Amino acid sequence: MPLRRTDLAVFLLFALGLAWLVALPLWFGDGIASPLLQPLGAVMMFTPTLGVLAAWRVTRTPRAEFAARTGLGLGPAKSRTFGLIAAAWLLTPVFVVVSLALSSALGLLTLDLSGLSLYRTVMRTVAGGGADGLDPHTAWAVQLVSGLTFGTLITVLPAFGEEWGWRGWLLPRLTETLGVPRALVLSGVIWGLWHAPLTLLGYNYPGLGAWAAALFTGFCVVYGLVIGWLRLRSGSVWPAVVAHAALNATAGTFLMLGDAAAPPDPVVAGPLGLVGWALLAALGVALLRFLPVRRPADAPDRPVPAA
Repeated sequence: MPLRRTDLAVFLLFALGLAWLVALPLWFGDGIASPLLQPLGAVMMFTPTLGVLAAWRVTRTPRAEFAARTGLGLGPAKSRTFGLIAAAWLLTPVFVVVSLALSSALGLLTLDLSGLSLYRTVMRTVAGGGADGLDPHTAWAVQLVSGLTFGTLITVLPAFGEEWGWRGWLLPRLTETLGVPRALVLSGVIWGLWHAPLTLLGYNYPGLGAWAAALFTGFCVVYGLVIGWLRLRSGSVWPAVVAHAALNATAGTFLMLGDAAAPPDPVVAGPLGLVGWALLAALGVALLRFLPVRRPADAPDRPVPAA
């Protein structure tokens, strides 16, 4: 189904407009230092889903057809979809580890694997000094396993709130109009701009202030190449949802392997930094080159390899 300007306008009005509405207390309060940051950020993640539902009301597409076109099913090849879900879940933390290792090798990040000084500092702050008696390596390992399992499962719900909008509804429609490469880039830009109510306050890159919005938009573009490919390759939104959830659930734990005396600079090091960008861009280009996909207008959820 070709993308109509009216449908796109309604979707963006709800997804982006409501995101700003949800974030307003931060702008009139303490910004990213506010205790409301996490709960409001979680609520904000559901505004793309509201955009999808609003667009559905406008198009009046039959429910079953709309669900299929937005990737709520498992696609035409369920085994492929389950395989991509497993790969997204298991390989996302591998990407984070590789980005940290490469950052360290390039001299952009100092790790403290023996003392876990940054982890101890963060836990001491969170626990109010009550974590000093715990073995930090055991505590970190427990936190990692929790993030890889229950943390990812719990984070699937808010990740779906975003992904049903960006990869479920928006990306396939842009693909039908613009083709795969341009659709992936444009959807990534829109995704990055959606974060502006938080990133203009310095979210993810606190030292940059409002410039964090531009930097995080770049990350959304390169990461969007990979999870957008997951969506188009499977015909289902769920591999992208799991990849998004796994990144949110595990990235912070790995970053705490840094040295408290020289904390990681998120602009250059780790998964959100320029090192992570380079890895994601290389992976995205490789996937599109060697396992290309396109989205045919007459088959809403059937990925077809490009010739």
